[in-house]
Order: sequence, then C-alpha cells, then structure tokens
Amino acid sequence: MSNRATSGAAQIEADLGLAGQVVLVTGGVRGVGAGISGVLAAFGATPIVCARNVADTPFEFHNCDVRDANSVTAMIESIVREHGRLDGVVNNAGGSPFALAADASDRFSSKIFDLNLLAPLIVARAANMVMRQQESGGAIVNISSVSGHRPSPGTAAYGAAKAGLDNLTATLAIEWAPKVRLNSVVCGPVETELSQLHYGNEAGIAAVGETIPLGRLASPQDVGNATAFLLSPLAGYISGSTLTVHGGGERPAFLDAGNAGNKI
Repeated sequence: MSNRATSGAAQIEADLGLAGQVVLVTGGVRGVGAGISGVLAAFGATPIVCARNVADTPFEFHNCDVRDANSVTAMIESIVREHGRLDGVVNNAGGSPFALAADASDRFSSKIFDLNLLAPLIVARAANMVMRQQESGGAIVNISSVSGHRPSPGTAAYGAAKAGLDNLTATLAIEWAPKVRLNSVVCGPVETELSQLHYGNEAGIAAVGETIPLGRLASPQDVGNATAFLLSPLAGYISGSTLTVHGGGERPAFLDAGNAGNKI
C-alpha cells in the first residue's frame, strides 16, 4: 500500500502503517491542526477532530471544550462507541495572543495555562483510560513549541506552559508504559492563515523565514509528517521524546553582530 503526504512543495510516498487507525486531533479544523489531520488522512488513518466552535471540516467533528473534563470524557466515549477503539491522540489545541507579562491579568495567564497545559493532560488521561485496555495500546503526541525552550517575550505564560507540556510528556511516558507511548513535537514558526497576526504582512513572513537555516517557516504539513511518524509503528520504541521541527533553529544574534558572522 502506498500513501502520499505533502511536505512543503515535495511529495513523499510511504506506508507508515497508519491505515485504519482512529486518531483524535484536538483543534484539528484549521492551521497546524488541519495540516496534521490532512496528513493523517493521506496516510490512511481516520482523523477525528474537535474544537469549541462548530467548523467546516471534511473529517468527523465533535464540539468539545478540551479544558472541561466532562466534555472530554463524553467525546472520548462517543468516539469509542462509534469506532470501537481509539488508537492515537494529537493534543494540538493551544496558542496565545501577545501580552507582556507585566500587563497580563492573572485570569488571562490562568486561561493560557488551562488551554496549553491542563487541557492536554485532561485529554491524555481520558485517552489513556481507553488505550490501556486495548491489546494494541495507543500513542499520544503533544504539539509543543520552541517557546518552551527559549525566552518567550510577549507570550510568557504560553512558553512556560509548553515547557511544562514537554515535562508532562516525559513523565506520562514512564507512568503509562508500556501500553501507551507519549512524545511531543516541538514546533518553530509555522505559516498558517493566522501568520500575519504574528509576523505582519507577506514581507514580514518572508523576513522571519530568512532567519531560519532552511529558509522558510514550517508548513502545517511539515508538522503533520512528524506527528504521523510518532504515531506510527515505525516509532514503536520511541516514547518520552521531543522531536524538534524548526528548520534548524534560529540564527544566533552574535553571528550578525560580529564580523565572523559574515562567513556563515
């Protein structure tokens, strides 16, 4: 069997062993989540997506607030009733508007933590209850960010939450082994329909891309390809790990400040 997924402008044909797998993608209706869902479908999986607001999507949709444990439990139970199992979960729902820490209210910061750290735990716990009873177990991928591994001015609570998410991933990978594998995808800048809110116009997006060694922002499909791999049997011995998808990272500022930087 040969399936096709898109990475940037390139097309990759491969069989990851995901055919028929039932995978929940939170926030899977737009942006990175939509890219992940599309890649999973291209590899033969059955993506199931959820969001707080009803959205137009080609995939099975559930209206769910992932910060609410009762809502999440009801959704997971519905999926299992319909499909008989749950093979994978992608905790993608998250994000944060720009707000300097000194100006952000306690309520604002709490909501950012709830969405980016507590919600993935709530979803993962509900999924684990199902997966640990399945002979094949299951796999969970948490979508994280480089903001959790470097200073994150303007999104301090978000960066702290993502750092916590990566630690949570490693911890649960130990607690829930061997039935359930957990890994995180640490994303750098991704070009989506909302990129202009963060980077300005097309020129701004291009300028950000020039700071990345591979010369562009990631596409949602790039994140989807990494996620599909971690969900697949090919990653069957990978758990508690972080896979960084950032195009080589950020060019150190000192290289441009000093003359030596001109040589690189």
